[in-house]
Amino acid sequence: MSIQELHNNKLRSSLSLMGITIGIFCIIGVLSTVDSLKNKVQTDIKALGSNTIYVDKWQYSGGPDYPWWKFVNRPLPKFNEVKFIKEKSSLAEYVCYNNGTNANLLYGNFQINNITVNGVSEEFNKIQKVDIAFGRYISENEFLRGNPVAIIGFDNAEQLFGSAQKAVGKMVSFDGHHASIIGVVAKQGQSFIGSPFDYDHCLVISYRYFASLYNTNNTELQPAILVKAKDNVPSAALVEELEGIMRQLRKLSPTEDDNFALNDINVLSENTNGLFSTLNIGGWAIAGLSLIVGAFGVANIMFVTVRERTSQIGLKKAIGAKRRTILTEFLLESAFLCLIGGFVGLALVWLLATLLSHVMPFAIGIAPGIIILAFSICVILGILSGIIPASIAARMNPVDAIRSK
Repeated sequence: MSIQELHNNKLRSSLSLMGITIGIFCIIGVLSTVDSLKNKVQTDIKALGSNTIYVDKWQYSGGPDYPWWKFVNRPLPKFNEVKFIKEKSSLAEYVCYNNGTNANLLYGNFQINNITVNGVSEEFNKIQKVDIAFGRYISENEFLRGNPVAIIGFDNAEQLFGSAQKAVGKMVSFDGHHASIIGVVAKQGQSFIGSPFDYDHCLVISYRYFASLYNTNNTELQPAILVKAKDNVPSAALVEELEGIMRQLRKLSPTEDDNFALNDINVLSENTNGLFSTLNIGGWAIAGLSLIVGAFGVANIMFVTVRERTSQIGLKKAIGAKRRTILTEFLLESAFLCLIGGFVGLALVWLLATLLSHVMPFAIGIAPGIIILAFSICVILGILSGIIPASIAARMNPVDAIRSK
C-alpha cells in the first residue's frame, strides 16, 4: 500500500526525495573520493618501503613554515655510511643507498627529457617494491663491479621502443653515458609522491656505476640512506637507535644538534590519515545540510499525505486496523521515499565516478561500507521524518476521521 501511494503521486514523491538524493549524493561522493584518494596516497607511501626510515639532510614534513635554512648546510648522506650503519645496527634488516639526478634519455633518434636516474646499492629492492615486468633485476655481481646495466621504467620503455617488452637488450644513453637495458619495471601508475620514486619514468643503475659517472659531492643530487626495520621492530625504536649511530658516525658532541634527518615513513602515513579525516568532516558537513533540508521536505509531504487520507485512516481503524498497523504503513512510506532518494543518489555517484576515473590519476571506487552507511542513513532519516505524521495518523479517532472532508 505504501508503494502504491508513492506510485499514485509520482510528481510529489519525486520532489520530496530530491533533497535526500542530493544529500546521499554528497555523502557517497565525498566519502568515496576521499577514500579512493587516501588509498592511492597510502599505496604510494607504502611504495617507499614499509617500516622504513630515510636518513637524509632534509626533513620530509614540509609545510609553509618549513625551516629550509636549518637543513641546507647539512652534509649529504654518504655511501660509506651504509656499511657503518649495517655493522652497528641490531634492529635494521636491510640498509641501502639511493642517489638520483635528472637526465635526458636517448635511443637512436628518440629522446625523453628530464627522467630520473637512480643509482642504488644492493639491498634497494629489498626495501622498495620494484617489480620486474620483462627481463630481470640487477645481479649482485653487477652491483659489485658497477657494470653499465640498467632497468627502465615502463612508460619510458614504451615511449622509446614502442613496446616495453622490446626494451630488454637495447643500449640507451644519458648525459653522454651508456647502459644496457636488462629489465623493465612493471607499470605502477601515476604517483602523487613523484620523483625520485616515480618508477614509471626512471632509469635504475648500480650505485658504483652511478658514482663513476657523476660527482657525488654535488649538492644538486638527491642521496638518501634507506633503513628497513626487522620484523616486529617498531619504527620508533629504529629511529632511536639510528640517531645514536648517526651521531657517533658524524662525531657530534653532546651539545651539537643533529646534522641529519630521520624520516619515518609510518609517521608520514599517519599524518595523511589526519588530513583525510579533516576532509571527511567537511564532506559530512555539506551532506548534513542537504539531508536536513531533505528530511524537512519528506516530513512536510507526510503531513500532507496524512491529511489527504484521513477518511481512509478512519475507515481502516473502524474495521479493526490497530495503531501499530497505521503507524507502520506511514513509516514505511516515509522510509521508501528516502531509500529511493538514496538509490538515485548512488546511481548518480556511480555514473560520475566512472567518468572521472578515466580523467583523474586514480580510480574512484565506492566501498561496500560506504553504501551500507548511506542506506542506513536513509532508513533512519525516513523513520525520523515520518514518525510525527505517522503518530498523528495512528492516534486518530475513527469516527472523526471518517467524517472529515
